Amino acid sequence: MLRVAGVSFDFSDQVVLITGGTKGVGRVLAERFAAAGAAVIVCARSTGRGDVEPLPDTWTFIAADLRDCEQAWGMVDAAVAVHGRLNVVVNNAGGSPPADTSTATPRFTERIVALNLLAPIYVSQRANHHMQLGGGGGSIVNIGSVTATRPSPTSAAYGAAKAGLANFTMTAGQEWAPKVRVNAITAGPILTELAMQHYGDAEQFARVQRTVPMGRLASPDDVADTCLYLASPAAAFVTGANVLLHGGGDRPAFLDALDG
Repeated sequence: MLRVAGVSFDFSDQVVLITGGTKGVGRVLAERFAAAGAAVIVCARSTGRGDVEPLPDTWTFIAADLRDCEQAWGMVDAAVAVHGRLNVVVNNAGGSPPADTSTATPRFTERIVALNLLAPIYVSQRANHHMQLGGGGGSIVNIGSVTATRPSPTSAAYGAAKAGLANFTMTAGQEWAPKVRVNAITAGPILTELAMQHYGDAEQFARVQRTVPMGRLASPDDVADTCLYLASPAAAFVTGANVLLHGGGDRPAFLDALDG
């Protein structure tokens, strides 16, 4: 059992699969579900380079390129074969390097859309198959991005894919109810080592944080808290929902123009 701000989460009888769970936000998600007692499965193309901390012996690792439907479905089948069931899936794997919209190659665009839209669809489809057969149903949480909700120069394919994932979440949330709940988290910028490198020096980073109404970027634990809630019985009536985890959203540019 894990207590968060006075709220208890108990996943001791649950099998939880987290894609992209070997590092970054996905690693924190896996650690938090494990702390709540879950049997944790993580998936990635590989266990990572030498800078990735070794996985706990109690976790199950399955290698797969989720952009390939056969590998994605096979990974879910393998997870069920190991543990006999699947209760929770968090589609966390995703991301994109910046790319100029006018010159991005077709190959680049295909790979970004495949990773951020097709992969979670493939995983969700096969997870739903097994969850519908199981007596207890299940919960699927898709990790989205505020990039899907606004113009995001140099992230056109990524934003379009995440917008598609939000729509898929709403549709699957209706179609697969009542046994399987499907929800999304639309996250704003998250404080990770990669984010620190992207934003440059401390002063630049401080300026970025001041643009968020809550005064800071989201932490991986903020994402984990929301995942734990959506996957728990506390959210038993929540499906097809999209939780905006962005600290209040972007400040409208016209306000800065007026202040100036």
